[in-house]
Amino acid sequence: MVVGRRSLLKASLAGMAGVSLPGLLRARAGDPAAGRPSGSPRSVILLWMTGGPSHIDTWDVKPDAPMEIRGPFKPLRTKLPGVVICEHLPKQAALMDKLTIIRSVDARLSNHEPTHVFQTGSLEADPRTNPNGDKYPALGSITAKLRGSNRSGVPAYVVLNLKDRSHVAWGGWLGHQHDPFLGSNVGPLLTAQEALSRDRVHGRLSLRRQLERLRGDLDQSGSMASLDAFEARAVEMLTGPAAREAFDLSREPEKVRDLYGPHEWCRQALLARRLVEAGVAFVTIDLSNHSASGTWDTHGDNIPPYGGISSGLKPLLPVFDHLLTTLVTDLESRGLLDQTLVIAMGEFGRTPRIGTQGSTDGRDHWPVVLSMTLAGGGFRHGQVIGATDSHGAFIKERPVTPGDLAATIYHHLGVPLDATYLDHQGRPRFIVEHGEPIRELVG
Repeated sequence: MVVGRRSLLKASLAGMAGVSLPGLLRARAGDPAAGRPSGSPRSVILLWMTGGPSHIDTWDVKPDAPMEIRGPFKPLRTKLPGVVICEHLPKQAALMDKLTIIRSVDARLSNHEPTHVFQTGSLEADPRTNPNGDKYPALGSITAKLRGSNRSGVPAYVVLNLKDRSHVAWGGWLGHQHDPFLGSNVGPLLTAQEALSRDRVHGRLSLRRQLERLRGDLDQSGSMASLDAFEARAVEMLTGPAAREAFDLSREPEKVRDLYGPHEWCRQALLARRLVEAGVAFVTIDLSNHSASGTWDTHGDNIPPYGGISSGLKPLLPVFDHLLTTLVTDLESRGLLDQTLVIAMGEFGRTPRIGTQGSTDGRDHWPVVLSMTLAGGGFRHGQVIGATDSHGAFIKERPVTPGDLAATIYHHLGVPLDATYLDHQGRPRFIVEHGEPIRELVG
């Protein structure tokens, strides 16, 4: 089948951000209040540890448990008296007065490939068990619809470093116009560019060069004149100066780039900071080096490509430790930390006993409990919320649910907790299901 140039241009507009921006702009024209930013420029950065990090080998260490439970890592004292975490997170240990660890997050019904429960706040958002599981909109999509970006000319919801579509949640019942902008060199943007001219996008190009080339191609062909007003505005949003400058890391001083370092995850964290500074309301970083179920899915050396706790998880922790603490410190130095909520988590914890699935060094999925950490957002930090039993197997006190996490995020963003959206049958659904803001944080 021969696809015309006009069709390719329209397809690129629909896919270049993983969204249909013309549809979004039309929706806002029909409802002037839709997506209107709230009074203060608040944002969320979600560091999504794809695959499910071991809680026992990160933030909920069990030094007094038997070796097959506590694992190979030693405990490390933190800045908070009596609080210990993994020895491979020394920078977080020193920054604990700026962080909150939650050790009692209820991960039941959460899964991965795809992973939607915690990224939507809904227990029904598991496509493996619910035919409509992929219809529940992402927290970022709800934010895009009900709140919008903090500044015109930039998207409201951005996903960085996406390695596989299953790693994040999408617009669902809200429609593709509320899917995330894929701010990386994988996904719809690159696909659209390659369709327009494969020779001209040979190899991996920077996002800025991709945007500039697409805009130049549109202008030279005269196709801009054939697009309706909404499509033209969509192109302007994604190729205009605000978006281009936000995605251009070369505009950062060299000393700041050196501060974050060369690792791709850390560069994505710097990009996330630039995006919230530019007005993006919700940024998710896919912290994974590969597709499938994700890099943090450390089943064991005998189950590649994951590796076990020592060979798979241990190399990730110093990078993650540097990434999180550098991001938090940088946000604080720029006066952005109180308005930016930083969340680091995955979809579940790992089995208390090491050596599952025939391995000697891995841990299997444990969709009973997980640990997570938060910073910023103007919340009360320097604390640990909840606890598990002596083996890290079950929640001992203060369970926190996906609904509670969603309510906390929306509370921070100023999105009404009783807001609803319509599913495909026209039925209203609440954005928060059985949850409330985490009281220890919001106080």
